[in-house]
Amino acid sequence: MASADMRDELLCSICLNLYTDPVILRCGHNFCRDCVDHVLDTQDGSGVYSCPECREEFLERPELQRNITLRNVAERFRSSQPHQEEITGICCTYCIHSPVPAVRSCLLCEASLCDNHLRVHSKSPEHVLTDPSTSLENGKCSIHKELLKYFCTKEAICICVSCSLAGEHRGHRVEMLDEAFKKKKKKLENVLQKLMTKREKTEERVRSVEERRRKQQEKSSGEAERVTALFTDIRRRLDDLEKRVLSEISRQEEQLSLSLSDVIQKLEIKKNELSRKMRHIEELCNMTDPLAVLQEPDTGDLCDPEEEEEEEGGDEDTAGYDRGDRSVELISHLSHTLSDILRGVNIAFYVWDPADMLWDVNTVANNLLISNDRKTATWTRITQNHPETAERFQYNQVMSMGRFSSGRHYWDVEISRSGLWRVGMCYPSIDRRGHHSYIGDNIESWCLYGGWVCNTQYSVIHDIRKTQLPHRISSDRVRIYVDYEAGQLSFYELCDPIRHLHTFTTTFTEPLHAALCVYNGAIKTLGGAAPRRDSLHW
Repeated sequence: MASADMRDELLCSICLNLYTDPVILRCGHNFCRDCVDHVLDTQDGSGVYSCPECREEFLERPELQRNITLRNVAERFRSSQPHQEEITGICCTYCIHSPVPAVRSCLLCEASLCDNHLRVHSKSPEHVLTDPSTSLENGKCSIHKELLKYFCTKEAICICVSCSLAGEHRGHRVEMLDEAFKKKKKKLENVLQKLMTKREKTEERVRSVEERRRKQQEKSSGEAERVTALFTDIRRRLDDLEKRVLSEISRQEEQLSLSLSDVIQKLEIKKNELSRKMRHIEELCNMTDPLAVLQEPDTGDLCDPEEEEEEEGGDEDTAGYDRGDRSVELISHLSHTLSDILRGVNIAFYVWDPADMLWDVNTVANNLLISNDRKTATWTRITQNHPETAERFQYNQVMSMGRFSSGRHYWDVEISRSGLWRVGMCYPSIDRRGHHSYIGDNIESWCLYGGWVCNTQYSVIHDIRKTQLPHRISSDRVRIYVDYEAGQLSFYELCDPIRHLHTFTTTFTEPLHAALCVYNGAIKTLGGAAPRRDSLHW
């Protein structure tokens, strides 16, 4: 009865079997790891997680803590109760009238026995009893039909006495099955422990990547909303600008039309007056009486055609000049307004530019000097008395102030033609002390290595592994380009044409900082325009 009660306490409420690798939730309930993992996987899309036992809810996927004590108790109980009906499913060979669960199998008799038949079964040593099995013939040698009693360590196979004394395994080192079984079980337990440790680390990494994915999704959602709002505002402003410009064009057209109508009216009056004077002069010209012609008033008050043309031309020029001025003013206003809108777009989609690469003085080693504009790092023999902090590099290195976790970015450097140098990228988690803190000498960093004193050849380094490149140094300028989402970090030599040196491909799991290491020389960060797309592989 006590055994049954104990068994009930060691059953997983999901699979209803003895615990296998039990884990505990924050609410205190235990489950098999695989069972509760499957349940939590089905709850991923619901936005909330709950305990299968008490239904307590968790806003985030709960962490599974291994219950070592419960696991050990379950394993001891399992080893002490090996003959369970639901486990074996094998019936007694001699109970032919009604199936009775078998508790042991005899390899010599090749039969399975229930409790009653086991009591009357032979107790002699040659009758080897094992756990109930349906493959009893596997316990005998296929050649000599004798029980397998030894394990050949050379061939890694179970053998009988005849195989060991006169068969093909004669002279081989052998072990008793129990001894070999214990050794292999111990080895398997060690392997299992290592696999469990690796699985825990993998699960932790999965959780980390999932958390990063969740944050990235939240960030992308926020960016999408910001972009939508930005372009909505741009469209509204463009619509307002279009309405204002069209309204201004209509107003100017109406104003100009009224002005021209007034000019036309004046010209019509002048034309009629000129016609009247022309008719009068024609009448005078047709007269034959000298006295009548001479007694007419003096014609000096008649208009001078040249003066009239100058006057008319002046009116038209003035109208055209005013219209041109207004058009230029309108176009200028439109241009300035569009420039303001585009400037807003550029600000909204600002990307880290090479000119913004500044070195962090809180990370610089004591044998490097950083210029006032924080763009040049110079090696020095004179030790600087910087405060000792956890952020500061022990050896001649420094990392950038800015960092990024998405997008495409690049920066250029100019390297003095002396000493040795390394330039590249690193995670903020990089060690700051010790020989493995150099960029490239650990898994948290990647670098291009070179110098005019090292056979003028480039090399790349990651996780201490150094690869020499076939390219000889021909320029003192280098470009570092990174595509975060694609997991690519590339190096280029800024010669003519630009030359691709090497590309690392990985999966970035942390934000990236630019970093450099210099000995007996200096490195200066350069600004500039984006690289030509026909020169680089984007």
